[in-house]
Amino acid sequence: MLEIIAEPMPSLTLPALAIAPARVIRGAGILATLADELTRLGRRPLLVGGQRSLPKVVPELAPCLEKLAVEQAVYGPDCSETSLARLHEIVASHQADLIVGIGGGKALDTAKLLAHQAHLPIVTIATSAATCAAWTALSNIYSEAGAFLYDVALDRGPDLLVLDYDVIQTAPQRTLIAGIGDALAKWYEASVSSGHSEQSLVIAAVQQARVLRDILFQKTPQALAEWGGTAWCDVVDASVLLAGVVGGLGGAQCRTVAAHAVHNGLTHVAASHGTLHGEKVAYGILVQLRLEEMGPKTSLAATARQQLLQFYDRIGLPQSLDDLGLGQMSLADLRQAATVACRDGSDIYRLPFSVTPDALMAAMVSSTAATPWASKTNASQLDDLSHSPQEEVSP
Repeated sequence: MLEIIAEPMPSLTLPALAIAPARVIRGAGILATLADELTRLGRRPLLVGGQRSLPKVVPELAPCLEKLAVEQAVYGPDCSETSLARLHEIVASHQADLIVGIGGGKALDTAKLLAHQAHLPIVTIATSAATCAAWTALSNIYSEAGAFLYDVALDRGPDLLVLDYDVIQTAPQRTLIAGIGDALAKWYEASVSSGHSEQSLVIAAVQQARVLRDILFQKTPQALAEWGGTAWCDVVDASVLLAGVVGGLGGAQCRTVAAHAVHNGLTHVAASHGTLHGEKVAYGILVQLRLEEMGPKTSLAATARQQLLQFYDRIGLPQSLDDLGLGQMSLADLRQAATVACRDGSDIYRLPFSVTPDALMAAMVSSTAATPWASKTNASQLDDLSHSPQEEVSP
């Protein structure tokens, strides 16, 4: 008989994971049906949103708010320390027992962090599919001038996420396209930072990122052509919900790498503030792949970049600084963005090779550079991309 000797497990404490919201409710025209859900969480909600999102959503919520003591507050224009301090005063004066965030990424980040700091329940109601902020246990903090400063990991995900397709459908198409760019980054960032991990949940996160990419490649053209249709709903779900799963399972290293570091650097250039988060991140994916080409000199990164350029061209994502309205930016602004992206503690250092500001600047101005085999990457290859094995798409 085989004798099995069990070795004692060493003491081990792993980081806590805030993988998902406690509840997710989605559908069309569902805002008016949330009375029981809101009452379960609190009786004195503070609704936090933007100047456009609150007037759009609150009337739809009105039937749910009749028996509650409600206060509203505009968050903005940025999720900043000053804005949070002002909102804490409103929480105290209203004696709020629930925060309801309504809006896009910055509004929801503000509401989540406010609830976290005040130890209150949080409900997120997305008004566009531009980010996965409604899902994540994370908030990004910006300066009053709109420059990214730092992020804050929250102790849990939202208590309730509400995704009403009727609301999302009223958002400009540009917001969904930006959300697709932000969601695509999950694969290109997770695969390069964590693709060789042997941890079960990280492996799952990387594979979820791959599934996410495939869904977006397959369904985005139809989603944009048939606004509000089945494919559109699937792409919205992918951009808002599934994108959040990747970071929830895999942690920070699966959530943000060089593409988001480029975004963070660009926010320190005032001329970039007219572009959306996902637009800057989408451009950042190309920059990251260019860094991989220039560093380890991998042909896989070059192939992936050329395929992405075709997809971007098809759906309208920015491919260059010029597409972001930054074609005439000064050398000083370019260096400022690269320096911020490469500062201590930056996500860019999750790349498996070293990066300098000079190398990053070179990649930022060559995001559309041709490769010797670029002519061989045609539209039919792009159509087949989502069916390719992992190793054929990206390192």
